Amino acid sequence: MMTRFARRTLIAGAAALIAAPGLLRAAEPIRLGLTPVFLDNDAEVIARLRAALGTGSGRAIELVQRRTYQEVTGMLLEGAVDAAWLCGFPFLQHEPALALLGVPVWRGAPLYQSYLIVGRDDPAAALPDLQGGTHAFSDPDSNSGWLITASDLARIGARPEAFFLRTLFAYGHRNVVRAVAGGLTRSGSVDGYVWEALAGVEPGLTAQTRVIGRSEELGFPPFVTRRERVDDPAVTALRGALLGLSGTAEGQAALSLLQLDGVVPGEAALFDGIRARMRDVQAG
Repeated sequence: MMTRFARRTLIAGAAALIAAPGLLRAAEPIRLGLTPVFLDNDAEVIARLRAALGTGSGRAIELVQRRTYQEVTGMLLEGAVDAAWLCGFPFLQHEPALALLGVPVWRGAPLYQSYLIVGRDDPAAALPDLQGGTHAFSDPDSNSGWLITASDLARIGARPEAFFLRTLFAYGHRNVVRAVAGGLTRSGSVDGYVWEALAGVEPGLTAQTRVIGRSEELGFPPFVTRRERVDDPAVTALRGALLGLSGTAEGQAALSLLQLDGVVPGEAALFDGIRARMRDVQAG
């Protein structure tokens, strides 16, 4: 005959088994998608960011890296990651399905520019001077690394594939700078934030290039999630960790390496300039 203690033990064990799936789900890491287009596989930056977000969220953080924005965006839309650090361009391409979690602040504002660069000794003064040359883009879904130049050309009735002799995608803004600095291409379209950050940590590299064009200020690449998951506990925890980065020692260390001030909630209107650029390309 089963004793009272044995019955209590059996009931407790059954309850634990029923609760286990929930406990396991709670222990699952928060998955954040990244692309080397932005972070360029900097191991120290990635480690610092993971640690800071883990502390802020109280959850393990898994940073999932892929080569292109298309891959990372696809993983987010398919549910393979909980959130992603995207460019404003792919965010707007899928805006009905995505929601903002936060926008990084650089030099006091959640804004940045695209730079058009050439080799240090190149005589070009503006985009029209580059016709017939070779050009490096960063990613076909990058605002600063493709859309800005493509829309500038659309405004004068031209397209990249006809305007330039040859183009390539470097899949990394640092790689665009390297391509121009090393003479692989005559010119390049690069994230102004990345170029300025490199000027601080690799001045010998950026010194081999020269900025001949700067876009208007546009919404900084945001952190986003799927719209239907915006109130999910994991996503809520991640949002809190992102917005609180500047308030912790670990967060400040990560932000310092990224040369950022913090992360703010942001709003869709920040990306109106990119929307206008998208319309220009579509009209062209």
